[in-house]
Amino acid sequence: MGIYLDSADAHHARRAQELGFIQGITTNPQSIAQTGRPGLDVLSELVEIVDGHVFYQLTGATVEARTDEAWRAYQIRPDKVIIQVPTTTDNLGMVSRLVPAGIECAMTAVYSPTQVFMAGQVRASFVIPYVSQMIAQVDDAPEVLRQMVSVLGHSQTQVLAASLQSSEQVLSAILAGVEHLTLPLDLILGLGEHALSRQAIDDFARYTAP
Repeated sequence: MGIYLDSADAHHARRAQELGFIQGITTNPQSIAQTGRPGLDVLSELVEIVDGHVFYQLTGATVEARTDEAWRAYQIRPDKVIIQVPTTTDNLGMVSRLVPAGIECAMTAVYSPTQVFMAGQVRASFVIPYVSQMIAQVDDAPEVLRQMVSVLGHSQTQVLAASLQSSEQVLSAILAGVEHLTLPLDLILGLGEHALSRQAIDDFARYTAP
């Protein structure tokens, strides 16, 4: 299982990189807009900060514009950039042409197992369901997540759960069999903590020689 940082903030990226276990960074149009900078400029900075992959989401208004944007993003660091594409039939067709050309892609905004199946058919590396939105709007979201994982079987396409807002949602995704998670920095930092662990550390300290 891989843990990714969900942020376009360079300071968050540096802190996550220091942890040593982050696999890369996922961005989206909202997180990039919050930086106040052009998306490709943000991408250029992030690939220099982290050792792993950086996901960049296309925003072009047409398939042609998105294809051109994909190539421009990919060429910034072909070994690190993964192109993130919202899941529609037209975008699946675009990805079916990008992948054989050597561009690694992820299908995002995935809400159904059939969308996941189609992403596997075009050889996307990842499918990215938005878990908190699923929990709010889809009946039995954990079961849908399990179906997504099951549909892929031994496919090269893997599930990367996004939009996770609590440790409970993280656990739900893990128990559904999701392979990878992308999380905001505060949630990543919190998952390794527990009040009883801190209490135990304080208790141990009483027995430590001065």
